[in-house]
Amino acid sequence: MKPTLFALLAAGLFSTSALAQVSVTDPWVRATVPAAKSAGAFMQLKSATAVRLVGVSTPVAGRAEIHEMAMENNTMRMRAVDGIDLPAGTPVNLASGGYHLMFFDLKRQLKEGETVPVTLVVQDAAKKRSSVTVEAQVKPLTYVAPAMQGHGHGQHQGH
Repeated sequence: MKPTLFALLAAGLFSTSALAQVSVTDPWVRATVPAAKSAGAFMQLKSATAVRLVGVSTPVAGRAEIHEMAMENNTMRMRAVDGIDLPAGTPVNLASGGYHLMFFDLKRQLKEGETVPVTLVVQDAAKKRSSVTVEAQVKPLTYVAPAMQGHGHGQHQGH
């Protein structure tokens, strides 16, 4: 029993130290109307070392994905992507009009003023994964984050 407990504690400590390298600033989710089945989530990510955002989850949705808004044949289209590179020391904005998170099959209405947990999964160059959970504030349907307006793609590659 003791070796197993020690292994679990050691694994937890190792994961925590890897996570300390990724910081999340201003996480928020757009409020929804009562019948809505999807919502967008936005934030700024910064990593001390080069990693890749490869997954997202939240208990308020049946499914969560990493998405990109991009122009295709003069039409703005949204699509899921398998991940977003987070270059070392470079802030990456997840914002309206660029990369962002989408929550589908919402289990309930998301109301302004509440918070929802969002778990991000990052992967390093050695393919080691770690996750961090943040509390994202639910903002009004009309909210636009002033610091991130128009800066969805930043200085990074998503594919």
